[in-house]
This record gives sequence, structure tokens and C-alpha cells, in this order.
Amino acid sequence: MLTLDEALARLLSAIRPLAETERVSTFEARGRVLAEGVRSSLDVPPQDNSSMDGYALRCADVREAGTLLTVAQRIPAGHVGQPLQAGTAARIFTGAQVPPGADAIVMQEQCEALGDEVRIGIVPQPGQWIRRRGEDVVSGAEVLARGTRLTPQALGMAASVGAASLTVSRRPRVALFSTGDELVMPGETAPEQMRPGAIYNSNRFTLRGLIEALGCECNDLGIVPDRLDATREALRRAAQGNDLIVTSGGVSVGEEDHLRPAVQAEGRVDYWQMAIKPGKPLAFGEVRRADGSHAWFMGLPGNPVSSFITFLLVVRPALMALQGAPAGAPRALKLRADFDWPRPDKRREFLRVRRNEAGGLDLYPNQSSGVLTSAVWGDGVVDNPSGQAIAKGDLVDFLSFAELLA
Repeated sequence: MLTLDEALARLLSAIRPLAETERVSTFEARGRVLAEGVRSSLDVPPQDNSSMDGYALRCADVREAGTLLTVAQRIPAGHVGQPLQAGTAARIFTGAQVPPGADAIVMQEQCEALGDEVRIGIVPQPGQWIRRRGEDVVSGAEVLARGTRLTPQALGMAASVGAASLTVSRRPRVALFSTGDELVMPGETAPEQMRPGAIYNSNRFTLRGLIEALGCECNDLGIVPDRLDATREALRRAAQGNDLIVTSGGVSVGEEDHLRPAVQAEGRVDYWQMAIKPGKPLAFGEVRRADGSHAWFMGLPGNPVSSFITFLLVVRPALMALQGAPAGAPRALKLRADFDWPRPDKRREFLRVRRNEAGGLDLYPNQSSGVLTSAVWGDGVVDNPSGQAIAKGDLVDFLSFAELLA
């Protein structure tokens, strides 16, 4: 079995970013990945401006607290004031351009308005409460680098430098199907009418949601019967027009697990097992298209938690790599284990946990790969090295689900 790091190294050395790009409105770009960096054509802010509602003045005019100044002008945001004369102040509002001659802002809470005059309650310091031109961004600076996955705040940054549209990588197209004669769909069969041995296909919903959450298009091909000919046909169909094929189930080595021989017949398999728990059976390879090109293939185990965890650890980096985004390991936090784990597995384990109010981690009591409740209850996993026991109070590596989908 390969280690997780070995499997990821092979995967990421093979996958290259998609060449196609598109220009999209900045309004529509959340979650997309920049194919070109964004540079500013202006200083941000473009002029010195006030960071407070208050009074713009000359420090030389206020030598002591309680000084009275004549309020000679009023400057709302979006308006330009006149040069400030000696002995006067300007009523100014947040974001308004500082008038020439003023070198400080005193917030209104430290002043007393007296008709046409204002009493300044402090001795101001030069530059206070003034946001300087270019303080945030200097003209010509790159504000967003190629490969950035666009968050709401990144969209705001792009807008702040005037970028109404952005060049992004094409969304990866991902074909998804499940294998297993035991699978039925919610809504098609009522619980009381389920045949013996049947289960609802939860993986289809989980994986589709994960694919779409990572900014990809999902081509859902449904459930494929447990037959070699049907599996081969599904792979051929999935390879057409898609960049990656993701399957769940059928990746073990039993007589009814047809994916491995099907992928070998339609392309090739690079590896079949990883030394992680949950998620030991996992396949990576490619499926040939009629024109000689190929779609990447990743086969996930059928157990719902195994499928969920292996997607986050392995499929996610592949999808990030296709989009040209950094695909490195997610950031782990060192947190305190508030549980004991005395009998570790020889494989690297990913234990479902939840942060508690005391700042530690609680362990879900049933860590079976079939207990999807653990992934709903938890907000992340402990990345536990092979053979490593855990005692209460130990610091462990915590990977949050939010980080894994960021």
C-alpha cells in the first residue's frame, strides 16, 4: 500500500492545470481560480482621506486642549474641500478627501460643536486618523496572484482596483457514478418497500455536493449495475467531455467489484490501495477517449465515511490542481485531545472529532467507516500517524472540514 503522501505525490506530478480560460464578471467569480493575476492601475485609496467622522485641522492651530476653531467648510465623502485656512477646521466625514493644509483629524467624540465654532478636546498629533494615499495598494502592484481561489474578500479587492471582470480557469468537468446493485435512490423506493440488502445511495449526494462546492461542474451518471460490461460502458461514456471521473464503490478486490478490470480495459490504473483509515481502497488512473486523449479516473470506496474522507484528502487536491490552484496539504492546527485512543491502527488514521467549549477535541464514539453520523457531528478530523496512541491532554493535528473545503 502507498502512503497518503506517496499517492498525492504521484497524482500531483501527473495532473496539469486545464489550458482553457474564460473571462467572467467579477460579480460571478466567487469560488473560481484566477488564470491571470490582477494588478492595480491606481493607488488605493486614491487620495488622503479621513478614517473618522470628525474635524480636519492644522496641528499648529491647536496647542492645547479646549482650543476654539472656526468651522469654515463641510466635506462629505465624495466631495472635495477647499484649502484649509489657518485658525479654521473642516467638518469631515469618513472616507472624505482631506483638504489641502490639514494634517490631522480629530474624531467628533473628542470635540464640542458650538454653532459656527468647534472646541477641540485634545492636542492632535500629525497624521492621526488620516488614511494615506496608496496605504492599501500602490498603483502597479499585483493584488491577486494567478492561482488564487476567489473568496468574497478577494472579489472585493478586485473591485477596489477597478477590475469589472476576471480571467479564470475553466471549471473542471467531473463525471460521477456509483456502482452497486444494493443501491436505491431516495424518493424512488419507500423505506418500507426496500428489498432485503438494499441501501439508499448517500454517496451520490455527498460527492456531488463536494464536487460542486469546489467550483466544478458535475455530470451525474447515476447508479451503474454490478456488471463488467455495464461498468466499461459507463467509463467510456464518462470519459467523453469530462476531465475527471469519480466513482464510489466497487474498488475492492471481490468478485463483484468490476471497476479495476474495467479501468484496466479502458485505460490504466496507477495504484489501488492507500495506507489510511478510513479509505484503504482508492484507485487513480485514466480512461481513454475515442480520440486518444484521456480523462483522469479516481475510484473511492463505497463506505460513506471512507468516501467522504478520501475525497477531501485526495480528490480535492486533484481538482485544485486542474484549476491551477495550490494543491498542497491543508493546514493542521495543534489542539488538545480530550479523549484516549489507546489502540491505534497500523495505518494513518483520520478520526472524526469536534471542538469543544474548553478548546479541546471530543471524539465521536463510533469511528466505523459506515457511520456517516460521525462526519455530520464532527467539524474535522485528527490526522493520527500510524501506530500512534493518543492520551488525554496530548496535542494532536486537527484538520477542519472548513479548511479542507476552503
